[in-house]
Formats: sequence, structure tokens, C-alpha cells
Amino acid sequence: MKNKKGVIANRKQSILLKIQTDRDVSVDALAEELQVSPVTIRRDLESFEKQGFVKRYYGGARLIEGGLSEDPGKDAFIEHDDNINYRRAIAREAAALVEDRDIIFINSSRTAVIVTEYITARHVDVITNNGNSIFGRHGQGVNIILTGGAVNDIKRSMVGDFALNTIRKINATKCIIGVSGITEDGDISTAVLQETMVNSLMIEKTSGIKILLADHTKLGKMNNFIIAHINQFTHLITDELADDAFLKKLDNGQLVIIKARLK
Repeated sequence: MKNKKGVIANRKQSILLKIQTDRDVSVDALAEELQVSPVTIRRDLESFEKQGFVKRYYGGARLIEGGLSEDPGKDAFIEHDDNINYRRAIAREAAALVEDRDIIFINSSRTAVIVTEYITARHVDVITNNGNSIFGRHGQGVNIILTGGAVNDIKRSMVGDFALNTIRKINATKCIIGVSGITEDGDISTAVLQETMVNSLMIEKTSGIKILLADHTKLGKMNNFIIAHINQFTHLITDELADDAFLKKLDNGQLVIIKARLK
């Protein structure tokens, strides 16, 4: 089931990337390229249409202008943050899972980068594509290593082939991934096109526990680009305002769900 869900997430991501690039796609061409049935492609396109990304027509679909955006607006990254206390509570819980001599991937999420402030373990290497990490505080036992890469000016995240090549050379013991949305079906998404492959590769190159961070405002939301499925993670850390009924839908019997509480 875990592998199947991952394949589905990767397929949906590939379709969205194709739509973003070509603006207009054919069911038959996608089916041939992705080696799946036209029925499967039509089902995925129907899902995207319901989310307002595309308009279907006989034999294909076209992008709805404004339906997919490569980058979130700058307002998404302003310093004022009503959820900062919840995100800090989540970060503390994630930091408690870090052990001495861990090698950790951390993505460009604002919540994920806060984790480094609370790490008390020693000799921890943090590999991140988050340029903001060099300005933030971190534990004395934490060594920050940037992936390098092309810089996304809004988020100061590092993306592209250079970042991907760095990640491919590393086998991490843990990854800590913050995301923009999780649906009740378990699809995990981001709003930034260029970060999809970075996030997916961090997950793939992690041999140990894989920690997903999402405050209560991210639950039940779907952003433009799917990076993974909940079954690819071992831990989900959210906050005390998270809806229990929603979390129950994500519980596959193996996922450790932690609800961080404000102190």
C-alpha cells in the first residue's frame, strides 16, 4: 500500500508539471508517457478539475489561468504570523526526535527551519535548501549545510539541478518536511513548483524516520503540486487545534501522530 500510494502521488505530480508546462494536455499522450490507462488519467484530471486547476474537454484538459501558480504570494511569507506559537510547539516536538550524530534533511518550510533552534542532540548535521537557516538560531551541536542551487527570491529556498545533485549524494538518517497542505486522502502538497522534486528526493534519500510537520491550518488543504503521500512518512506532528476526525482518516495503523501543545 505504501509503495502504491507513492506511485500515485508521483503520477499526479508528473501530470501537474506537464499541465504547468504545456497548458493543454491529451489523455492518450499522458497515458502513453506515464504508462497507465486512459481511465486512470481521466480520473486524475477529474480530480484536478474539481480543485479548479483545469477544465476538461473530450480527450484532454487545459490549464485554467490562475489555477496553478508557481509561487505563493509574498503575503504568505510576511513576518507577522498568527500561528507562530503553534509552529514553535510543533518544532519542539520534532527536535525531541533528533538523536546524536543524526544526518537530517530539512526543507524550506518555515516550521521545519525552526526545529534547529530546539535541537539539543550533539554532532547533528542538518542539510537544508532553506537559505533563511543561516540567519536563524540553532543548537550548539548543530552543523548547518546548505544544498546550494538556484534561489527562489520570495522564500530564499534553493532549488534546481545543483540542489538535487547535492541531495542525491547524501543518505540521511531522518528528514523533517513541512508542507502547505494535506488532504483527507493523504496527498501532501506544496505551492511552489520548483520545490516538488527537492522535497520528494529528501524523502527518498532518508533511511530512518520521516517526519511531516503541518499545523492545523494545513489540514484539509490541497496546493498545486503533490510531493508525497502520508504513507511515506512515519510521523505526523501537528498542533492541539487539529481536528481529531481528520487525523483519524490519516491514521494507517503505522503513522505516529503527535499533537503539540502550547506551553
